[in-house]
Amino acid sequence: MNRHLDILTRYWPAVALVVSVAMLATAHIFERMGYAPCTLCLRQREVYWTAIIIAALALAFARGKGTKVAWAFDALLALCFLYGAGLAFYHSGVEWKWWPGPAECASTGAAASAAALDALLSGAKIKPPACDEPNWWFLGLTMANWNTLVSLILVHLGAVAAITRRRAS
Repeated sequence: MNRHLDILTRYWPAVALVVSVAMLATAHIFERMGYAPCTLCLRQREVYWTAIIIAALALAFARGKGTKVAWAFDALLALCFLYGAGLAFYHSGVEWKWWPGPAECASTGAAASAAALDALLSGAKIKPPACDEPNWWFLGLTMANWNTLVSLILVHLGAVAAITRRRAS
């Protein structure tokens, strides 16, 4: 196995924890810069919060138990990120107009109503974010597109870690 991949998978729960915190921090930084999240963006954040909990549990409980318990946490993290990749891909498809988004992604949804209320209270005039209107692009990809790629990398790392630990048990 590649040396770097071996290190990443050996410390997989810690890697998953650090990457999840970094992804959430990045999302909040973008939000502070004025990029309001849509409903699907907020759902994608829930995946990282869930991964943080799973990774913390893995670090706390699987530590002294060896590979018998650790591989299950590795697999659970991989499945969590697989769900996140699917959700981010779905959001990407909504942005690219491949399929419609959920009803709450329209400018009349719950997240939009909260943003509108905040705007009214602060006196600012903002357009509530819609899921099919990406407001940030880098190298031709949106935040949802980048999240899909990052999530797929995390799925790969988690699967390799789970398989490696399972074979060792």
